[in-house]
Parts: sequence; structure tokens; C-alpha cells
Amino acid sequence: MENSVTPTHCPYCALQCGMNLTPAAGGGVTVTERVDFPVNRGALCGKGRTAPALLSPALRLTEPLVRRDGVLVPASWEEALDRVAEGLTRTRTEHGPDACGVFGGGGLTNEKAYALGKFARVVLGTSQIDYNGRFCMSSAAAAGNKAFGMDRGLPFPMEDIPKTGCVILVGSNLAETMPPALRYLTELRENGGTLIVIDPRRTRTAEQADLHLAPRPGTDLALALGLLHLVVSQGRTDEAFIEERTSGWEETRAAAMAHWPEYVERITGVPVPQLREAVRMFCEPANAMVLTARGPEQQSKGTDTVSAWINLCLATGRSGRPYSGYGCLTGQGNGQGGREHGQKADQLPGYRKLTDPEARRHVAGVWGVDPDSLPGPGLSAYELLDALGSDIHSLLLMGSNPVVSAPRAGHIQQRLESLDFLAVADVVLSETAALADVVLPVTQWAEETGTTTNLEGRVLLRRQAVAPPDGVRSDLYVLHQLAARAGVEKGFPVDPEEVFEELRRASAGGIADYSGITYRRLAEENGVFWPCPAQDDQSDEQQHDPRHPQRHEHGHDDQALAAPHPGSPRLFLDRFATEDGRARFAPVTYRPIAEEPDAEYPVLLTTGRVVAQYQSGAQTRRVDELNAAAPGPFVELHPRLAARLGAEEGDVIAVVSRRGRAVAPARITTSIRPDTVFMPFHWPGEGRANTLTNPALDPTSRMPEFKACAVRLETVRP
Repeated sequence: MENSVTPTHCPYCALQCGMNLTPAAGGGVTVTERVDFPVNRGALCGKGRTAPALLSPALRLTEPLVRRDGVLVPASWEEALDRVAEGLTRTRTEHGPDACGVFGGGGLTNEKAYALGKFARVVLGTSQIDYNGRFCMSSAAAAGNKAFGMDRGLPFPMEDIPKTGCVILVGSNLAETMPPALRYLTELRENGGTLIVIDPRRTRTAEQADLHLAPRPGTDLALALGLLHLVVSQGRTDEAFIEERTSGWEETRAAAMAHWPEYVERITGVPVPQLREAVRMFCEPANAMVLTARGPEQQSKGTDTVSAWINLCLATGRSGRPYSGYGCLTGQGNGQGGREHGQKADQLPGYRKLTDPEARRHVAGVWGVDPDSLPGPGLSAYELLDALGSDIHSLLLMGSNPVVSAPRAGHIQQRLESLDFLAVADVVLSETAALADVVLPVTQWAEETGTTTNLEGRVLLRRQAVAPPDGVRSDLYVLHQLAARAGVEKGFPVDPEEVFEELRRASAGGIADYSGITYRRLAEENGVFWPCPAQDDQSDEQQHDPRHPQRHEHGHDDQALAAPHPGSPRLFLDRFATEDGRARFAPVTYRPIAEEPDAEYPVLLTTGRVVAQYQSGAQTRRVDELNAAAPGPFVELHPRLAARLGAEEGDVIAVVSRRGRAVAPARITTSIRPDTVFMPFHWPGEGRANTLTNPALDPTSRMPEFKACAVRLETVRP
């Protein structure tokens, strides 16, 4: 690999931007543009440009650590792995397999996510496995599955966005969370299209909008219902599309008509004239899209909220046609692939349901085990973490930092501390790893090969560019060694391509069918969109399987069938992935957030990200350039709220909820609603925003309500 250029992908968000890595003189690597990758076309944000800094041994873990006399100290790999195996075995013996928990991450490659799910169910025999992607896009996934029969973040490639007539962007500050993607919205407007941004804050993204709607946090559901009411009352529905390609419209229309504009204005704070203008902008062009992100999704009614936005698309015929549709802007680097191949509590590889007997039979056959030996669904992410120390006694955690990222984080930290045994595999000594009994230093993006799936459903190949430090091993090595210590000698290879080949077989015939994808194709084609079945397995019946709703965008013939399946960049153009091919409307009605403000806690808190940091900050907070740009937490509040509090810019503010207290400097701005404060969630300690957040769960997706809770503010005098 010396003196060679390695084309690969960024380790951070779900854009998975293409980049080239070149060994630098004196060690390390340099990042250069990779203009051939169509998603970012060479553009990179500051996080991507500085990603190689984490390859430095000075900033990351380079040897295993074990706890002796209450202190983490260096140890050999043999000792560390023996301790993990002993801890998990002791728990299984004393309390049963479900007393062992496994917690994964949306940054793990497809190979790691697949192997982790298999390890939990085959080696440990536990049902208790979930991952932090539950906190990211699970509400959108649940709504998408209900409506379309399939969950893929975007049912079209990013390149289609500038070609539509209008985009409604709901709860996404894309300019800071995915900066290279902002060009798509810029190009949309240059092409004559319009942009509507819905966000309680006037963010950098909202500054680009033709229309900015600033609803009260937690009221996106009412807003979407109000827009659908206006669509109906103004006669803007697409009756032919509704009749030919959907079901459930009558009930959904009746529910929407109960949300008249003046009622919605009282709930959301968005003036009726703005609601009417949004409907006009969305309905006048021939094509339009709705894109949601964490704002509407991280709510205790997130599934219904996303369903309401999907209803708007369906009622206006803005789905299942070119340059129109609903899409979710997936957040984590492999948040899409991470939920497709088995590290989620209720799923098996290929996005199969764990409760489906045929799915269990197929996957068990690939794994060489009895289908009846596979455990059933376990607890969702927050519920799993909440059960630590009581029902769950030991935890194996890979690639997540819930001490900072989980809602009600102080409570989750206590739950982690109450475990009999905690093992963490990570690149850095995160706040969660610091609590562990054993810490295993594992390889990261540029030190390993593996696949990820970006927000478009494009499966990508990350290539190894440098060798890891001597004391570092891969997550696949960890699972291989732990399986062997449990008496499972085969089935957990260390080579990622070998794991992927098994993943292909396990996913074959599933919703997320990767069976026609190979490492060679990924390298040659700049990624392949799923579903992509193995062509020689396709019978005529399978060609019309509703799980694969759009096999060939331009039809097919005998010659096409003889060639490899081209992948599926655009879904639903012929039919939706439901049994009858029709999209399902969801009749939903507004309900308030789980914790409305009151006399004791009169202000709303919402949380989010800043451009220079990522997720829990475990990695980005170690990079000097990024820390200089975003050195710490803050509380963003409106001047009127600051005046009532007697606070000035930079004053230390305590934000207090029913779950705890966080302290950070005031940042006073007119870009936020006077009834709302904002905190970024990247930092631990006294400025930890998730100390405050509410773990109230969506009944379908089990998503916690990160985006809205009641707080009070106090000034902290020196």
C-alpha cells in the first residue's frame, strides 16, 4: 500500500463521501478529492478532511485494557479476550442467555453488523441485541415499511433532488450535518425549483430556503396534517394516483380534515398564510419531494409524524414517479446497512423479520443451525440499556457511546455502572469504554476493508489504506476469538470479504437483497443499489416479487436477464413493495409531546448537531482543528427569553429537566423561537444535553423523544 492512492469513503455520516487516501511522508495519510464518486463529487466537510487525524496512535487505543483494583491497565489480547469470554459465560451459566446483552452501532460495517447479530443469536443465544441506529431513523423506517412495504432511506439517488420542482425539508440542518449535500439544494434552486425548510431554528440550511416554517418543537405532525387538510380543501389531490396506486385514503382524508388551518396555527405557531404558501409551492410543480430527518423522527409520535408526511406525498401523487417521493436523510455512516443485517432487536439479515418462520428457516440454513434455536425479538435500544444491571447482567458493546448519546444519559450511565461485566470494543477510550471491565482496541475505517450502505441504499466498498498499529485487531477478529472460546470454531471468519459472501447468501430473497453484489462489482461500479438479487436465481415469479418493486427501470428482456442485476437506484416506479403493489395511507391524528411545558418547566428544549462535531463526539473531540471550531456545549436562546432570565451572551446557564441538570454558556440569537432553547449533544460532563432528554418511546419504532422536553433555565452566578 506504500506510495499508492486508495479510493475509499469517509467514516462519518450517511453520505459516505468518496475520498482518496495517500500515505504521507513520515507516516499517516493525506486526504485528496475523489471527484469520480457521484454523491459528493470531491467535496468534503471539515470532519472528512481531518478524519486521518484519528489514525494517530496518540489519539486512539493501541492495546487492550482490563480493570484491576478499579483501574484500567494494559493487558495482552489473550488475557483480555479470556476475560470477556469468562464474563459472558459466567452470566449465561448463572442467569441464562438473555442476561447477556449486545449493543452495536450504526458506524459498524455491514460485515461487522452481520457478524455481531449472528454472534448474539448463535453463540450467546440471546435475544437482547439492538444498536444505536434505533436512536437515528427507526421512526422513518417504521413509517416507510407501513406505507411502502420497504424501508430504504432514499428511494432515489441524490442526483434526482435538483431535478424536482420543490423539496420540503423537515427537521434537517443539512448544511451542518451533511455539508457536501447542500449543493443538491443549491442546484435545485438554480434549476428553478423551490425549497421549504421546516425547523424551529433558522439554521444555516433554513437561510437557503424560499420559505422557512418554524413550528414549535414536537408539532410537526399537526403541521403535516394541516397541509394535507389544505391540499384536500383546495382540490389539489391526485385522484387518479390515489385510485390506481394506494389504499386507505378515505380514513386518512377524514383524519386530516379534523386539522383545519387555524387549529394547526394554534398548535404549531406557524401562521395560516405560510401554510397556504407551502401548499402552493409544493403542489404547483409537476414533481416534488419530502425529505425528513431527526427533527420529526425523534419524537414519541415519530412514526405517525413521518406517516403524515408520506400521506402528503401520496395524496398529491408525489410518490412512485420520477423526481418525486418521500425520503429519509439517514444520519449515521452505516445507519442504513446497520439495520438491514441483524444487529437490530427484531431483524435477521436481508431486512427479514425475526418472527417470520420462513425467514428463520432461511437464515438458520445459511448459519447451519436449527431455526428453533434462534431466539425471538428482544428489547429495543433504550429498553435494553434501561434493563442493564437488573435483567441484563453482562454487556458486549461495539462502536457506541451511550453515556453521551442515550436519552436520560445520567440514568443510563448508572445502569452501565451496575453491570456485573461490561466489555467495550472501540477505536478510542470513550466515556462508555472508561466504565468497562475490558476494553478492546479495534481497527477503524482506513485500517480495514468492508462495506457500508449510504442514505441512498448504495452499497459501497471502503478499502484498507494503512496497516493498523501492532496492538489493534478488527471487530471480526474479536468475534472470531470469542466464538472459538465458546466452542464455536467455524462460522465467524476474520476476512471481511468472506463474511460478505455469507451475508449475500443470508440476504438472498429478503427485502434488502445483496445476493447479486460482490466486492468486485462494488470496486468497478462505484457502488450498487439494493435490492440486487443474484440474477441466475431469478425465476419469473421472483421477478414480480413485491419485495423487489423496481428491478429494471427500463423494462427487461432475455439479454438483460442474462447479465448481472443492475441494482435498483429508483424504487416504486412500477409498484410499491406491498403484497398488492399499492402504497398504504396511514390515518393519523395529532397528539402532543410526552412532556409539555408547565409552570415548573416552562420552556422547550430541542437538541441537535454542529458542523464540526459528530454524534457523541468520542472521535471528533480528539481532533484539534474540530475542537477549535466547536470547543464545547452552549445553550442557544432568543433575546426575549434571555432578557426575562437576565442573561447576556456568554453567561453560564443551567438547563434543568425532570431528569437532571446541564450547564453551558448562553448563545443569544434571534434564529430560535422565544419559547425554545437548543443544545448540541456532542459533549459529556456538565454540558451533556442528553442528561435532560426524555426517554418516552414511540409505540411502534421505540424511538425516544430526543427532540422535545420541558425544562427551566437558571443563571449560574460566579
